[in-house]
Amino acid sequence: VTGVQTCALPISGALHLAFEQLKKKLAAEGLFEAERKRPLPRFAWRIGIVTSPTGAVIRDIIQVLSRRFPGLHLRLYPALVQGEGSAAAVIEGLEWFSRSGWPDVVMVARGGGSLEDLWTFNEESVARAIVACSVPVISAVGHETDFTMADFVADLRARGRGYKYATRGRNSRDGS
Repeated sequence: VTGVQTCALPISGALHLAFEQLKKKLAAEGLFEAERKRPLPRFAWRIGIVTSPTGAVIRDIIQVLSRRFPGLHLRLYPALVQGEGSAAAVIEGLEWFSRSGWPDVVMVARGGGSLEDLWTFNEESVARAIVACSVPVISAVGHETDFTMADFVADLRARGRGYKYATRGRNSRDGS
């Protein structure tokens, strides 16, 4: 024997395969359909945010929304967004906001990264918690080129400058 090779999918290959399989499963259940998605209020005055309290994304969200719409009320549910226990933490945050009745919308957020880094938002349990939330959910996970299950099942996928949904509309409660 001159050499032995081990043939296996690299981690990212295995994750990509799992991603595609789950995507097919959830799509077949109709969870990506526009008809299933909840309408968002014209303007959200109370935004619940599930993300890391120490990441750059929360600072960006606070900075943009504070500058563009002073007077908005933001509540942060601090959650791990990567690694062991992160899926459970994101689900706990979604369930907490869902039970509280406080927010007009909930945003799940995380900065960009590799497929492995963003995997929390590709977990089936997180996707189902987004669908089950009692208020509309905005996915602000990753960069413009990143896609997660959270993006597909959320009521809105927000990317880019200004978090498009949160910064649209007029700055008044009655829409005038």
